[in-house]
Amino acid sequence: MVDLESYPLILKIRFMLKVLKFSAAWCGPCKVLAPIFNEVKAAMSDVSFQEIDVDQNSDLAIKYAIRGVPTIIIEKDGQVVDRKSGVLMNPALTQLINSHK
Repeated sequence: MVDLESYPLILKIRFMLKVLKFSAAWCGPCKVLAPIFNEVKAAMSDVSFQEIDVDQNSDLAIKYAIRGVPTIIIEKDGQVVDRKSGVLMNPALTQLINSHK
């Protein structure tokens, strides 16, 4: 999990593309997305994947203007290039990420 203390370290990761998943423990759709996110993460070693709990990391949720969970944010070169809310199936999530490589 990512928190405000570890976030600067994530910014230093040399991967150009980052996928941030904002979720919460109480969120049903987040539980559906979790194994899909992990499958895509396992298949893409050239991308940095991070999971952020909005209840434990409200500062990051505010920074990224998260209004609902789950939300996926794609960052490239430190800039947000895409964001999707709701559950994405494996092909849709893979296509979303690949469109920004």
